Formats: sequence, structure tokens, C-alpha cells
Amino acid sequence: MKLQGSMLLMAWFGVLSCVQAEFFTSIGHMTDLIYAEKDLVQSLKEYILVEEAKLSKIKSWANKMEALTSKSAADPEGYLAHPVNAYKLVKRLNTDWPALEDLVLQDSAAGFIANLSVQRQFFPTDEDEVGAAKALMRLQDTYRLDPDTISRGELPGTKYQAVLSVDDCFGMGRSAYNEGDYYHTVLWMEQVLKQLDAGEEATTAKSHVLDYLSYAVFQLGDLHRALELTRRLLSLDPSHERAGGNLRYFERLLEEEREKMLSNQTEAELGTQEGIYERPVDYLPEREVYESLCRGEGVKLTPRRQKRLFCRYHHGNGAPQLLIAPFKEEDEWDSPHIVRYYDVMSDEEIERIKEIAKPKLARATVRDPKTGVLTVASYRVSKSSWLEEDDDPVVARVNRRMQHITGLTVKTAELLQVANYGMGGQYEPHFDFSRNHERDAFKRLGTGNRVATFLNYMSDVEAGGATVFPDLGAAIWPKKGTAVFWYNLLRSGEGDYRTRHAACPVLVGCKWVSNKWFHERGQEFLRPCGSTEVD
Repeated sequence: MKLQGSMLLMAWFGVLSCVQAEFFTSIGHMTDLIYAEKDLVQSLKEYILVEEAKLSKIKSWANKMEALTSKSAADPEGYLAHPVNAYKLVKRLNTDWPALEDLVLQDSAAGFIANLSVQRQFFPTDEDEVGAAKALMRLQDTYRLDPDTISRGELPGTKYQAVLSVDDCFGMGRSAYNEGDYYHTVLWMEQVLKQLDAGEEATTAKSHVLDYLSYAVFQLGDLHRALELTRRLLSLDPSHERAGGNLRYFERLLEEEREKMLSNQTEAELGTQEGIYERPVDYLPEREVYESLCRGEGVKLTPRRQKRLFCRYHHGNGAPQLLIAPFKEEDEWDSPHIVRYYDVMSDEEIERIKEIAKPKLARATVRDPKTGVLTVASYRVSKSSWLEEDDDPVVARVNRRMQHITGLTVKTAELLQVANYGMGGQYEPHFDFSRNHERDAFKRLGTGNRVATFLNYMSDVEAGGATVFPDLGAAIWPKKGTAVFWYNLLRSGEGDYRTRHAACPVLVGCKWVSNKWFHERGQEFLRPCGSTEVD
């Protein structure tokens, strides 16, 4: 039994040692945490058998975790497809298990502590917990979900029931507060109060919640409500260290405001309408359009445009390989022309590519437009890996298939990129090609600009995860085994700015894709240049 456990531990260490934090950016990697947590439960149960009389509290925790991990380990990806389950997994491993370690250290529990201490080096970090909380907030904003809906786990397409406790909601609000995000701090702290008022038991004190909430609404300009919340806080805890000073400060500000209004120095009331707060404007100009498309709203597929979309069999411009077995091709958009191909990859090929890619997954990067250097960015939340044809015959086979379908050569294309999206995984609006001021972006490759994109969907997604084109008003939904293709450059070589696109946050599900970026060099006779700038 112990030998088996040791072998299992070594196996998981081998998998987890490839991953350095940022678990939240890949559901595929988070499934490893399910098994790590399950192993911890088993180790804990063995310890309980020895110290059962003294460790009744720990035994209760273990039984709770055993029930949870038995369910999650049976279908890790399905279980983690619910973002609340994914958030709680990260939170448990980063916060709750270490707290349990402190309790166990009070006793002679060398075996269990050795197991937990060794595994802790592979646990999620504070960065992961903050990232997981931000992911839930991203879903909240994009899909217009209120905290109560998320707290009750009422998301479309979910197989598992998952709820956020008072303490979980408080963790969400505190994460937002620590990031200076007072808008979400208010939303989640109000949810904490709602659940406390409903009688839910929690370790979080109401006075603690009011402390965060009063300061957050003050930062949002709601001085009257900040004063009212501070008075509520002092009624619960008259000796609160900060509340007394805050109360006097808020009262002084209100008096100054009244004096200004009376002297007609200002006609507008300071602050905001009490209890109603606007989501702050951010750096993305098309945020509203982008998120609307992610929700399936604002799609500009008019009846007139729809009449120009057709289905057909595609023979790959006369490619011999496709004459006998053509691919089913469907128009997704007319101009620029975006097409979907069906049955591009089999389930077996998809599973093999995921198997090869998973150990190589690393935080997805973007190319700095000024330096051409790859770097991580908050607007791209996923992990990716690059597969060469030497990695496995299936990679070469898929590459050849994309070449036959497109009629373009893969000799100058980039390697096959495989991406797995994490909690609320997304890639905000971007161009695949380099623009005029980014001429050096692909200089190192020496193959010119990215002429076309071939995107394989390697999983279905229960909710969210669409590929959207904000300038077009187009939304394309993932379908396992299909692929979409479009040209990024006009025939003149100029970039087609209409192809700015995004990968919407995954609301429920585990999204896997792979893509091939074709470059200009080698395509001269396969896709001849146009005679004008707009060809």
C-alpha cells in the first residue's frame, strides 16, 4: 500500500514539476491538481487511522475532501468545466490545506506532514488564487452575471453543482480590493452581507466585511453610503481602530461638500447615485462590442448577408488527396471570407495531440509590437505549446491536411500551436498579422507576414469561448473536429484590418484549439498578388 502510494506520488511530481504556478491559465494543467488533492486525502486518511482519537477535527475535513475528490477525479475536465469548482480548487490548495498543515504540526504527524510539505511546492500560489478570482470576475462582466448567480453556481451547461460560501465570496471581494478594483469589491462584499443576513454560517465577521465595503464605496465616490456603512460598523464594533477616524473624515468631507453647494461653487453633487456604480472604462475601445458578441448579441448576420453564405464540398483547388475525399466547407462570413471545414481532425488525432502537447504547455505569450520579443499579457489567458513534425506522426499528418485544404505551403508556416484555455480563458481583440509599425515582428523568421490563419477546434465548449470579429459583428462558436480559415492579408500584401478577432472567455467547459499560421514566403504562386492595394 505504501509502495503504491510512493509510486503514485512520484508520478504526480513528474507531471507537476513541469508546471510553475499559473495553474489558472490552463484547465488541462488544473486536472493534475485534482489527482494531487486526491492523493493528499489518501495520505490524510492513513494518518487519521493512527491518531484518530486526537484528530477528530482533521478526520472530518478528510471525509469532506474525500467525497469531493472522488467526484472530481472521476471526470476532472468535466468537473473543472464549472468555473466555481476551478476557483474553489485553487483556493483550497493555496489557502485551506496550508492552514490545515499548521493544525497538524501541533501533533506528532510526521508522515502526513512530510507528504503535504513535499507536495506544497507544487501547489497553486497567491498569484493563482488572484488569477482565479479575476477569471470569475471576467466571466461576471462579460456574460453579465450577478454575484448571486455565480455564488449559487447557476451557469448554463454545467454537470456539477458548485456554490460559493460566505468565506469564498469574501475571498473574491478581498482579492478585488487588494488589486485596487473597488467596483468588484463592492459587488462581492454586498454578496457576503446578503448571505450572512440569510443566516449562512461563516468565519467571516460582518464587521470585517463592512470595513472593506465602506472604504470601497468611498473610493467609488459614494460618500453618503460610506458614512452610513461606517456607522453600521461602529455599532457592531465600537472600538474598531480605523472606523472612528474614517467616520470623522467622512463627516468633514460631507460638511465641506454642503458648504460648496450652499456657496454655489458647484452645482453638481459629488460622488455617484447611492448604491449604483458604473463599471470602470478600461483600455479596450471595443470592449462593449466584443463582450456583446461573446454573449451572442449584436451579430450582424443579416438575411441579405446570409443569402450569400453556402455549403459545398471542397477539393482543395484540385489537390489529388482531396479529389476522392473532399472536405465539407461552410461559409461563416462573406467579406472577408471566413470558412469552416468539418471533420478535419478525428477524436483519436485530437486526443493524441493533446497528450503530446500537455507536458509542454506554458503560459501563452504575445509578440511585443516594438521589440518583437514574446511576453505574457493579462489579455491572453491560456497555455500553449508548439509541436514539431518530429514529435509524432500525427503532427505531420495534420500539417499536410491543412496544406491540402488551403492550397498553401506549410514549409514557411509556423509550428503547430496547441492552446488550452484556463478559467475564464480568453484572448482579447488582436490582429494575427503585423501592422505597418510592427515591421520587425516576424523579422527573425525571415518568412514575411502571416498571410492566413487556420484554427482547429479540438473540443466543444458548453458555454462561451466563441471566436468573434468585433469590426464585422461576427461570432463563430467552437465545434469539435471543425476548423475555420481566413486570410489576414489582402492579395496586395496589405493587412486586412477587418480580421481583428478575439477568443471569448470560456464560461463553462474546457477549450482546446490548435492553429497554423501561414506566412507570405513560398505562397507567391499559390496565392498571387493583386494589382491594387485593396485586392
